Amino acid sequence: MTSETHGRFKRWFWRPPRAHGEIIADRQVSVLELFYDLVYVAVLGQAAHRLATHVSVGGVGEFAVVFALIWIAWINGSLYLELHGREDGRTRSIVFVQMGVLVLLAVFTADAAGGGGFAVVYASYQVVQTGLWYSVWRQDRRDHPEFLATTAGYVVGMAVSAMVMGASALLLATPRLLVWTGLVVAWIVGITIAARRSRAGLGLTPTDSLVERFGLFIIIVLGEVVIGVVGGLSGAERDARSIGTGMLALWLGFGLWWIYFDLVGRRLPSANRVALASWVLSHLPIALAITAAGAGMVSLIGHAHDPATPAGTSWLLAGAVATGLVALVLTEGALADAERLSLVFHPLRLALGGGAAAALLAGWLRPAPWLLALLLVAILSAVWFFAVSRFLRANAWGEP
Repeated sequence: MTSETHGRFKRWFWRPPRAHGEIIADRQVSVLELFYDLVYVAVLGQAAHRLATHVSVGGVGEFAVVFALIWIAWINGSLYLELHGREDGRTRSIVFVQMGVLVLLAVFTADAAGGGGFAVVYASYQVVQTGLWYSVWRQDRRDHPEFLATTAGYVVGMAVSAMVMGASALLLATPRLLVWTGLVVAWIVGITIAARRSRAGLGLTPTDSLVERFGLFIIIVLGEVVIGVVGGLSGAERDARSIGTGMLALWLGFGLWWIYFDLVGRRLPSANRVALASWVLSHLPIALAITAAGAGMVSLIGHAHDPATPAGTSWLLAGAVATGLVALVLTEGALADAERLSLVFHPLRLALGGGAAAALLAGWLRPAPWLLALLLVAILSAVWFFAVSRFLRANAWGEP
């Protein structure tokens, strides 16, 4: 190997991260990012499996906290690649290290609160992230002082989060969950404050690749609906009632896909820093709701022959649909074309709210499992048809 070749090879592995402001407007999501996202299928699958076998108030609460931590991990890793990743050996190596840690995280996720393994591995992941963002801070200190305060706060927050998470491994299950809950709230509040007070906001610029990354995560959690239906049918008596209930449950997942991608999924968020932060954060309850619905499919199909859906399962599915619809109000309000298409989005907010109320009513009534699934599909369909009619009136249907 010549010295010139050796130099090029070395630079390919040791280039600094892409600096703040070096936005690639036409950047496409790389195959490396797609591979990285696939690891979260395993992590989220374990979290959903835990909820599917513990459908209760406590089970939902634990799931919500663990899911939020997983989502925060995904956000940190994905936004680093969006803002600072390159097509080079350094980025590849870093991503594969993170994927290895995430595989270990998946091993401990099914019983996350029951032992210290999840906390230790999660803290290790955050240590890796702290190092990555520290390298960005060093670069900002030299070349981009306008981003310095934002990056410094992010690095400190990440480091503190890693220490708190690691220390929680020493606690019992209940206090550990309380610490994790506080950590999730701190992240959400921190992102909101950074967006409002920092001149640089979150350092994000709305791009097609950013929208695509969030859309891909929604597809990942929609996959949990399919897995939930398959798991439910695999463990149930495979007669017409069970299969029919399973197919209706699958259509509920299809309805969530239509609602998200036709209403907000292909549209750029606003460049306003507060609106952009709202757009990012609104995806947490949307993704959480879809994953929870997938977990509820197992119980729904398992009780297909019951005259009434079990209370926990009924409220889980209805609450998931309601949460997803309400969260979409925040998402569409943060879109770049929200003001231009106000005649579409303003009445749509009422429709989304009405759909959420109708879903909760269906959950309260606790009809037979097949009827509950049918009612929820009908609610999503009504909201979708209402949205389509408004878009068509505004000649905006199909606009990216």
